[in-house]
Amino acid sequence: MTRVILNGYKGQMGRALLACAARLPDIQIAGQVDVGDELAPVLPGADVVIEFSFHNVTASVAALCAKYRKALVIGTTGHSPEERTEITRFKSEIPIVWASNYSTGVNTLFWLTRKAVEILGPSFDLEVLEMHHRLKKDAPSGTAATLLEILADARKLQLNEALRHGRQGITGARTNAEIGIHALRGGDVVGDHTVIFAADGERVELTHKASSRDTFANGALRAAQWLQGKPAGLYDMQDVLGLK
Repeated sequence: MTRVILNGYKGQMGRALLACAARLPDIQIAGQVDVGDELAPVLPGADVVIEFSFHNVTASVAALCAKYRKALVIGTTGHSPEERTEITRFKSEIPIVWASNYSTGVNTLFWLTRKAVEILGPSFDLEVLEMHHRLKKDAPSGTAATLLEILADARKLQLNEALRHGRQGITGARTNAEIGIHALRGGDVVGDHTVIFAADGERVELTHKASSRDTFANGALRAAQWLQGKPAGLYDMQDVLGLK
């Protein structure tokens, strides 16, 4: 039995996590925390915290988990570089799964994207297109950011130099050393991501479309169970799924 605390249980992902956990006999919800609630009082009765709240909250949650020696699953996105540094320092004290997306399908997309870059070679131009619901606060999405990191790493490019956020005006011809990202927002779209590999005469597209948040919730709960007994360290869903 894995005893879980949900931080951010009133949000869309929090509600999905509660619904999915109710269908899993090996998961027990040991606490539910949201804005205005105290996390520390419920931590002793849990094994792991699943954090889906706000980017500026995650570091304090990680600090409390480290204090009480509790594992942590981070699903929140939109962290600044400084926030990421602050959170990452706790990897030496507790096991943390930190993923931009907990879907099994999306993590397969991550794996396929790297393989496609390796197979297709440098003659293919790289573009990423993502779309989410109108209420999403950060752009590009955390999943798109991971895809961009994979593309840049596989091409041995510096992402901050290669990245192009859409295009406007007289931009000149596209170079081989750039990666495009285009973020769309509208309606109630749960999450669509497409990686485009375009060359003269042909185009390859890898696409994942999510129609329910349950796919992310089930993945996060799977990560929480996987963390049981793991040593301190920073992991992601590729580790959980055995794709590394």
